[in-house]
Amino acid sequence: MTQLRWFITGASTGFGRILAETLLDQGDQVVATARKPETVADLVERYPGAALALPLDVTDPAQVSAAVSAAVDSGGIDVLVNNAGHGLLGALEELTDEQIHEVLGVNLFGVLAVTRAVLPHMRARRSGHIVQMSSVGGVVANPGHAVYATSKFALEGASEALAGEVAPFGIRVTLVEPGPFRTDFLGRSLGWATPIQDYADGPAGALRDRFSTGHGQQPGDPALACQAIIGVVRDGSSPLRLPLGQAAVERIRDKLQRQLTELEAYADLAVSTDRPAN
Repeated sequence: MTQLRWFITGASTGFGRILAETLLDQGDQVVATARKPETVADLVERYPGAALALPLDVTDPAQVSAAVSAAVDSGGIDVLVNNAGHGLLGALEELTDEQIHEVLGVNLFGVLAVTRAVLPHMRARRSGHIVQMSSVGGVVANPGHAVYATSKFALEGASEALAGEVAPFGIRVTLVEPGPFRTDFLGRSLGWATPIQDYADGPAGALRDRFSTGHGQQPGDPALACQAIIGVVRDGSSPLRLPLGQAAVERIRDKLQRQLTELEAYADLAVSTDRPAN
């Protein structure tokens, strides 16, 4: 197999860490980035010459520019994996402005900043693959997870448009949409809003209860997910969207079927609003 060089954000834990280790074990090169580079420094020690550890807070424009420049200058970037991100549990009314801005800053604006920084390099080479770590929550919005869904829905829209924009340059885009996997998502990476009692007995409260006890019990194996991601990147006919896990497939299929049913039910009303211009 052709050796690839991967630039991974949020490589200290979860999908990012497992993906980095798997790739290095398979003989690829990895630029592992994290807000605290010491958390990925062991990869450099274990895989000398193949791993590079760089500091990167995706919300810091100077760090984004510096990390991408260092990666390009030291060997280039074949695959960008925008993995950095986290959840925020709470009904929309329960969230503070600061919490909302923080999640969107990392999950959306940070991803777009890194993507835009890498694109000139890939465009000049007329090749590359951008892997956006989205979520089943980027297709199906859970009550009680509104701002997380906002960040992932927006990422899905931007990436779908991006895929069409960069296809003429030989650059591919894949949105990865995991369901529940045994990562830190329900642990260290999850923020919690201060609850409002009125929401406790509704869907938002039910999600809070489920998430509070679900850490480590998720059915998805992140090692298998990373193997699937690697396989898709190496496949020249990779899809725009890659759901991962049975729960993701079932929830997305159900959402699309309900959406199509509703579209057909109101199609006559929808088209009745057209009137030819004079």
